This record gives sequence, structure tokens and C-alpha cells, in this order.
Amino acid sequence: MASTRKRRKVPLACISLSIVLLGGCATNNPRDPFEPVNRGIYQFNEGVDKAILKPVAQAYRAVLPQFVRSSVSNFFSNINDVAVVFNNLLQGKFTTAYSDFGRIAINTTLGLGGLFDVASEAGIEKHEEDFGQTLGWWGIEDGPFLMLPLLGPSTVRDGVGRFVDYKTDLVTYVYPYNVRNIMWGTRLVNRRSELLDASTVLQTAALDPYEFVRDAYLQRRRNLIYDGSPPPDKEFMDPPPAPKNTRGPQAPFPTAAESTGAGSTLVSGEERAPVRSALLSESQTVASGSSDSVPAARSNAPAPRQSPPAWFKRESSGWYSGESLTPAELDALEQPQQQPTLAAAPDKQRQHSTLVRLWRSLIP
Repeated sequence: MASTRKRRKVPLACISLSIVLLGGCATNNPRDPFEPVNRGIYQFNEGVDKAILKPVAQAYRAVLPQFVRSSVSNFFSNINDVAVVFNNLLQGKFTTAYSDFGRIAINTTLGLGGLFDVASEAGIEKHEEDFGQTLGWWGIEDGPFLMLPLLGPSTVRDGVGRFVDYKTDLVTYVYPYNVRNIMWGTRLVNRRSELLDASTVLQTAALDPYEFVRDAYLQRRRNLIYDGSPPPDKEFMDPPPAPKNTRGPQAPFPTAAESTGAGSTLVSGEERAPVRSALLSESQTVASGSSDSVPAARSNAPAPRQSPPAWFKRESSGWYSGESLTPAELDALEQPQQQPTLAAAPDKQRQHSTLVRLWRSLIP
């Protein structure tokens, strides 16, 4: 009885210690909260690979010719298509499942048990599906990144999917067991030989091989779940730029730089006396032929009221707006005894200005 209690206490203590260690190794990376532990397992996997797996894969590649290694890859790929069909059905991709089932039938019969990929030569596309992708297809998050011993990169979701993939793998049910183990070893060495060039690039080009493997794995799994068209990841999306207001606040009245057009009138809401004084100032400016005194005449203090010249009252119907006076008209204005004939140009359409109409309405 006492020995049984001791046996129970040891696993519980190990589990508790593991939880504490994993919790204390949490980092700021939300996708890899157990980065220190994962890096340690990655170094362990790298040591095993350099000591055993990589030399065996290099010898395998050096001894067997290319067509033999391709036949081995086709054979295990044809076996894996059974699990692909199963996961396509779980995801509701019935057309893809039918296509993959056709691949199995063609490669198993015409391809001599899958040694030759006749289906790909016939134009039937190959797909990659597993139970981890099925869970992701139905909206289950991938969870924290995990580096599994001897198995390589994974996530919590894909770790659960590996167990189901093991149960749906036909090699698992091969008997006797020594043949099954040989098939597993052959598939592992063949797969490692296919990645020899990629591992060389990884060791030479990547500044941080662990980080490169982690990010590449997560991006590839996301791409596989969405069949090559993943939605934009919010974590890596740039915030939308703030709208640029190139134009300032719109003024209620046109500025001096804006053209108001010929004959336009601006209403400023001033009293009658300043308007009449400004009108008289303008008439005097036109009579003198100078435009420099116009801004000085428009002052805030109202000018003394003056009576217009007699010719202005009699010939006010001849004034027009929107056109400049001709030299002959200016000469006529300099002679008070002579009435100006400002509407002498028949090709110009004369229109009464607003200031003149206002003046005529004020003067009886």
C-alpha cells in the first residue's frame, strides 16, 4: 500500500515540476510562450540529426539512384492519400475527396502499387491534408508553438492531430511489427534525404535557424489550412494610414487668390453709409484714373456724405460692370461738362452694376 502511494506521488511531482518550469519560461512572444524550452529541444533534435539521421540520409542518397528514391517517395505518398481522403471528407470537400480517391485507384493499379505517380502525369492534382488541418478548418486555434523531441515543429492543435494521423496511417497496421518498423525507418530516411538541400540553405542563410523554422512552419500550416488563400493576418497588418487633409477649412467667402469672375458682387453686410461713401470713392478713383487710393478710401470710419456729379445722375444708365474703361472713356470722365458715352462699343453687352443700382435706389 505504501509503495503504491509512493508511485503515485512521483508522477504527480514530475507533472507539477514541468508545469512550473514551463510557466517560468514564458516569453513575450504570444505564438511561442515556451521558447526557451523549445530552443533546448531544437538543439537536441539538431544533435541527433547531425549524429545519426543526416549521415544515414546522405549515404542513402549516395547509394540509391534518383528513380529508386522517387519510387519510394511515390509509394509512401500513395499510402498517405488514404488519410488525405479521410480528412477531405471530414472538412466537407467532397469534390477534392473524389479526386484524391481517383489518384489512389490510378496509382495503385496503373502505377504498380504506387511506385509510379501516373495520376499526376494525367493531370490529377495532389492535395495535402491531415487531422491538424481539419481541426483548423473548423475554427480551432493552433495554440502555442511546440518543438517535439525527434518529431520536430508542431503546435498544440497539430500535436493532437498527429495522434489521429497515426491511427489513420496504413503503415500502423502492417504486420509483423518488424516490417512495419522497417517501413517507418525507410520513410523517415527518405524524407530526410529530400530535405538535405533545404537544411544546407537553412544553416548558411538563416541568422537564427530556430526562429526561421518556427515562422516557416506556422506560415506553411496556415497556408495549408486555407488551401493556399489565407486571410490577412491581423498581427502582421499595418495600421491604416490617417487621412490627409490637404485642404484647409473652407472660408465662407472667396479669398483674394480665388477668382470671382466678371461682374460678381460680394455682400459684406455693412451699413448703408459706408457703402455709399465707398461708391463715391470708387467714382472719384475712376475719374482720376488711379487705383491706389481705393484701399485707403475703404476705412472703417464713414466718409462725409457728398453729392454725386450731375452727369453721374443723368447718365447712370450707361454704367456697366465687369469691363475696364477705354482711354476715350477716361478722357470723357476728365471733362465734367461733357457727358460720357460709356456704352459706345456696340460689340459689348452693357449691364448695370449692383453698386449703381443701389445708388439709384438711394438717391431720389
